[in-house]
Amino acid sequence: MSPGSMRDTLDPSNVTWALSERSVLQPMWDYLQQNHESSLRSPLFPVVLSVSMYLVLVFFYTVLDLLAPTWPSIRRYQIHQDRAVTWSNIGATLALTTYNHLLYIFPAAVAQWIWRPPVPLPREAPTLTAFLLGIVGCTVVFDFQYYLWHLLHHRVGWLYRTFHALHHQYRQTFSLVTQYLSAWELFSVGFWTTVDPLLLQCHCLTAWAFMLFNIWVSTEDHCGYDFPWAMHRLVPFGLWGGALRHDAHHQQPGTNFAPFFAHWDWLGGTATMPAPAKTKTQREKDEKEA
Repeated sequence: MSPGSMRDTLDPSNVTWALSERSVLQPMWDYLQQNHESSLRSPLFPVVLSVSMYLVLVFFYTVLDLLAPTWPSIRRYQIHQDRAVTWSNIGATLALTTYNHLLYIFPAAVAQWIWRPPVPLPREAPTLTAFLLGIVGCTVVFDFQYYLWHLLHHRVGWLYRTFHALHHQYRQTFSLVTQYLSAWELFSVGFWTTVDPLLLQCHCLTAWAFMLFNIWVSTEDHCGYDFPWAMHRLVPFGLWGGALRHDAHHQQPGTNFAPFFAHWDWLGGTATMPAPAKTKTQREKDEKEA
């Protein structure tokens, strides 16, 4: 080891930073292990965590959908202000979501719980850097995987009709459309969400955080709102697709295939910017002129 690298290794500032970074997540991880270790080790835990997160988000956005027609302060953020989400929309999408979870997700989770032993938990939490980079890495890998899957299922007619056309029954996005999916698409998304943290050798805490982040941004992409705090407004340089671009995909299904980032669609020539939504007055004017 050279004298310079020796000095860097023994530099008190480097040691202090490493210790302080490791201590950020350790107290929370210690608390979780001491009080909820049996739950965390259960194969059912990731399923319960992800379903709970999805239901909370869907409940929040559905309440907004029902209030929007009479609350201008909410309606002003809707992408399609003249198209209300109806109880019929909510019932149909919720019915399929419930069907998929009861018929596929719940039995698969129970089978995993029966045949897979509880997972031993690491005693140490990940460093803050490893935690954040793990989430970013899994998001980048998942984004590329789903971009290819999505592109293929639009370009091959049989795949589209058999597996993906169901999701496109709704041209107007709202939160419950997020999991208005065929069983094959639901399993594909769940498989990558589970496997990607393993491929990148992430800590289980990082894997769970990625799972929650994935559900959050997927639901936001379908929510039908353009809020100031949306991811596409927080990530600079137009790198994030977001709700507007994904709504454009439902309007023009041959565009914007990537679920999160925008660069794959730029490189593939499939990117499009959404047209400004017309107000009810503008649509009525167009109908009179037609």
